[in-house]
Amino acid sequence: MACVRSIASLTSVTHSPRHVSRSSGIVMSSCSVHPISPSSFTGSPISLPRLQSPSPTTLRLRSLVPITMMVKPALQFIQGTDELTIPDVKLTRSRDGSNGMALFSFDQPSVFDSSGEVGEITGLYMIDEEGVIQSTDVNARFVNGKPEGIVAKHVMRTPKEWDRFMRFMERYSDQNGLQFVKKQ
Repeated sequence: MACVRSIASLTSVTHSPRHVSRSSGIVMSSCSVHPISPSSFTGSPISLPRLQSPSPTTLRLRSLVPITMMVKPALQFIQGTDELTIPDVKLTRSRDGSNGMALFSFDQPSVFDSSGEVGEITGLYMIDEEGVIQSTDVNARFVNGKPEGIVAKHVMRTPKEWDRFMRFMERYSDQNGLQFVKKQ
């Protein structure tokens, strides 16, 4: 006896231990069937319609269509809640370019208005279409017992981390109208 497994379409098969019928799109492979009790079932012949393989132009068009997921660059202290206050950002970098640091200063951030309702501040999350950059070095400033601001520090230890951060900052600054000013 033989087992028949149906597949949608085969365009190429390499080193398969199975017999492949390219015209019907059916793979025949051997398998053991051990009847438990005698059966009177004799079966009946069936005919399967021939499947047409997709044309090469259809395959090419599908593979060349890029899927782009656009995410608005955002800063978040509580995941899922965008910070509306635009920070002052100071960058430093070592002379050899191997590491660097970004210091974010937020005056009267909007997270203070909603932190009790939404959740706790767990870090600074920099989100864009490439993913999330996270920093857990976040400190609040208090004046007369009231929260005044937040200072977050993000340390970049490799040139790759620096480049990734700069790509995020370029997107974030374009979105929020920030401008880079080099220290004199």
